[in-house]
Amino acid sequence: MSDPSLRFGYGTNGLTDLRLDDALGLLADLGYHGVGLTLDHMHLDPLAPNLAARTGKVAARLAELGLGVTVETGARYVLDPRRKHGPSLLDPEPEGRAARAGLLTTAVRVAADLGAHAVHCFSGILPTATTAETAWQRLADSLAPVLTAAGTAGVPLAVEPEPGHLLATLADFHHLRSLLGDPGPDLLGLTLDIGHCQCLEPASPADCVRAAAPWLRHVQIEDMRRGVHEHLPFGDGEIDFPPVLDALAATGYRGLTVVELPRHSHAGPELARSSLAFLRSLTDPSGSPAPATPATTSVKGAPAP
Repeated sequence: MSDPSLRFGYGTNGLTDLRLDDALGLLADLGYHGVGLTLDHMHLDPLAPNLAARTGKVAARLAELGLGVTVETGARYVLDPRRKHGPSLLDPEPEGRAARAGLLTTAVRVAADLGAHAVHCFSGILPTATTAETAWQRLADSLAPVLTAAGTAGVPLAVEPEPGHLLATLADFHHLRSLLGDPGPDLLGLTLDIGHCQCLEPASPADCVRAAAPWLRHVQIEDMRRGVHEHLPFGDGEIDFPPVLDALAATGYRGLTVVELPRHSHAGPELARSSLAFLRSLTDPSGSPAPATPATTSVKGAPAP
């Protein structure tokens, strides 16, 4: 863990116009270290027949290409073709919550078979006419069997604070940890989205990285503006990235740092290329971040007026 080099990946939710095999080949050719693989109908469909056999083929392809992997579960309509991200772990119907927990349990098994270092998930939006107290209890109860599966598989669950969701901030993550009796970061870890930090956290993205370090199991990265939840290509938002990369390296984090541009699939191959070029421009040849821009000269990352 003394080697601070960063490992960059790209999310397949930003490459949905490509077949999965083509997307993996592209990322390897560009020089990425890995991939954030969203289980979806077009990429390793978790609900289609012969999942184990199909997963084995993807595992072999990843090994052939030398790519690491994180399994992501943010597919918009994989469970319900008419409800975005539905049903969630907070669904009023027990059957809905069970369906989402079942998907996450399947993702844990897939992750173990792929050799993934984490399984990403999020809470969902507070349902209408549901109190926050009830929703938090549903979330904790729904995650209990998933955490059991994660412990058996040896793959940590990495919960993502998502703007607009019940679990939206780092403080909310710690509230969930408390409700679950603090399972420990090798069982219940954190997905930190750098753009989300810029969007709504009171601390700077670099400070969020430092605060999250003990629980960090997955990182997503893109540009974003204060108060606007819109994933942007690097340079189109307000984030000052050198301090963020410096903070990530200082934590000793060795998982993937995955570019997350889910609304840009139409330009996915080009953005995959330019995103890696941008990240590499801020790192030295060993992969360690370049020195951070002095705070006195940096204007990027300032809160919007």
